[in-house]
Parts: sequence; C-alpha cells; structure tokens
Amino acid sequence: MAQNTNASSCGCTPPVPGSLSDSGLSCGKTSCQACHHKKTPRSEAELRNLKNRLNRISGQLAGIGRMLDDNRYCGDILTQVAAVESALQSFGYIILKEHMETCVVEEVQSGNTQIVEEAFELMRKLK
Repeated sequence: MAQNTNASSCGCTPPVPGSLSDSGLSCGKTSCQACHHKKTPRSEAELRNLKNRLNRISGQLAGIGRMLDDNRYCGDILTQVAAVESALQSFGYIILKEHMETCVVEEVQSGNTQIVEEAFELMRKLK
C-alpha cells in the first residue's frame, strides 16, 4: 500500500520543493512531532545564496563530466574534483554555522540539551 508522503497524520504538508517564500509547514509550525518534518526558515537572500552555491557546484560537476568525455588529463580532472570537494565542504560549513546559530541555540534555550549531541554528530559527519 502506497503511503501519502505529502501529508501527515496532523494534516500538515511539506513545503513545495523550490519554493523560495516557504517559511514552514502548512500547519504553521517549523517542526511537526506527528510527521517528523523539521524546517529551518531562511530569508530570501540566504536561500538565494545557498542555491547559487549549489548551482555553481552543479556546474563544476557537469564540467568534470565534459572533461571525461573529452578524455582530459587525469591531473586536470583531479584538480577539478578537489575544487568541487572544497566548494561542497564550504557549503556544508555554512549550513552547520546557520544550524548552530539558530536551531541549536533555540533548542538549548528551550531546555533541550539533546540537540548538542545531534550537533556533535553533524559536525562529525561533515569532517
């Protein structure tokens, strides 16, 4: 039986992918215990900046694909791979910093110290 992934038992629906103006779930919350969706509202400028970074990374990956098609020198390809890895790492650090400054601070202030363990695990994943 197929499960409807667009609505939860509480009736909220996740945001429309690619929607720049979405600031939360349709039920008006930034997280929903019933359906386990979590949201981090971002300003239009922040979202645009993050998407621009991802688009550049995507372009770099496409460029590597073209280099393979053109049988380019391995060293040149590896240089581009290193550039993509660095760009993706920087992107991750931006998200992590945002997470620490907003989500983690808010959760600790509300008394949820378990968020510190989650943040630590996220830092380990990003290494």
